[in-house]
Amino acid sequence: MESKRTIVIAIDDSVHSEFAFDFYVDNVHRHASLLTDPNIVAEMIKDIEERTSELVDKYSFKMQQKQLHGHVKQQCGKPGEAILECAREEGATMLILGTRGMGLMRRTFMGSVSDYCLHHASFPVLVCRHKPFIKDK
Repeated sequence: MESKRTIVIAIDDSVHSEFAFDFYVDNVHRHASLLTDPNIVAEMIKDIEERTSELVDKYSFKMQQKQLHGHVKQQCGKPGEAILECAREEGATMLILGTRGMGLMRRTFMGSVSDYCLHHASFPVLVCRHKPFIKDK
């Protein structure tokens, strides 16, 4: 009886990592767990945090310009679920969101955030479609 082996392959975006991965697949393959370079993961997290901070700043400023009262809130999780959770926490009486205008096939297989919100919200939902991005059917 063969003992179970678990191989960990540390990867980054270098040609050397790609060679090591290809060597494994061609010569050793049984079962693998991939370990990314922690520095790359840290950089990705930092980039996401910076982009999120820029987004919060942008919409906070837009709210000030339009003299709107309220706040910008960050939410984590599956997009549709997180949006509805936040709307419930804020006591929303209406939800307004945009749509990327995915085609029927892609929406069927991937689902869409706007479809999820329309079907699961307990309050009115307004979906705004931006004309230049409407897909032909």
